[in-house]
Amino acid sequence: MKTLAAIPCHNEGLAIGSIVLKARRHVDEVLVVDDGSTDDTAAVAKEAGAVLVSHGMKLGKGAGVKTSLRYAVEHGAEALVLLDGDGQHDPDEIPELLKPILNNAADLVIGYRSLTQMPLLRRLGRVVLDSVTGAGNRGTDSQSGFRALNRKAVEQLAKTLKKDDFSIESEMLCAAHDMHLRVSEVEIHCKYGDFDTSTLNPVSHGFGVLNSIIWLIAEKRPLLYIGVPGFIMCLLGVFFGIRLLQEYNQTRFFSLAYAMLVSIFLILGALGVFMGLMLNVISRLKKNETADRRR
Repeated sequence: MKTLAAIPCHNEGLAIGSIVLKARRHVDEVLVVDDGSTDDTAAVAKEAGAVLVSHGMKLGKGAGVKTSLRYAVEHGAEALVLLDGDGQHDPDEIPELLKPILNNAADLVIGYRSLTQMPLLRRLGRVVLDSVTGAGNRGTDSQSGFRALNRKAVEQLAKTLKKDDFSIESEMLCAAHDMHLRVSEVEIHCKYGDFDTSTLNPVSHGFGVLNSIIWLIAEKRPLLYIGVPGFIMCLLGVFFGIRLLQEYNQTRFFSLAYAMLVSIFLILGALGVFMGLMLNVISRLKKNETADRRR
């Protein structure tokens, strides 16, 4: 069974060499997806013995993951391990993640981090993102980038995933749930602070991922998450419209405050209902296209 470790990274020249060298001890091939790095990431990765695929420009973590999946499909990998290039993941834990895959006990294995080993801000962010993703029903750590997949999961997810940003981990977990893939977990130990390679502010990063996940979920059930709130806002607009008319009939005073509330709620509500209906139609068309292709 051919095993492949893929490392999507951006400006990780400080850590990537040691990660590649350690990963090579546990898999048949190591792939580094250079996402438009401006440092020596590509040169160090090649010197350490990795196969290099470069995007040429920064496309995002999700784009790196999708490139890794396509490479695994095209080069016949039977098992794929994804890990980050910033030194947080220990390549020596790769065998533990691969074990359920090689034993045919799981299609997707998530390396989960205990909350106690995470810094406070990351811990709080993960709790929120896990809750939004629905990780309670799909796993313990929805944001972990250290995971292993078998050939079946790689092929299906390579055709499905769309996100280019850091919400790719949540999208993968949701897609695996929808495809009824077997998801398992293995505890891992993350290192924080060994390499100062991350340029992301944890707060802005967390809000960015949260926003992307919310839209990801909304796209799956647009009537529920967009249409229904829009309809409720329309009802509020009607309610304030009735209050406006009642006040005018009683006092002959036209309330600008009520008028503004009516306008805001009706406009936003109408947009929500319209978007929900349109996205629902688009979603159904895409599902039908996917079903036709599988046939």
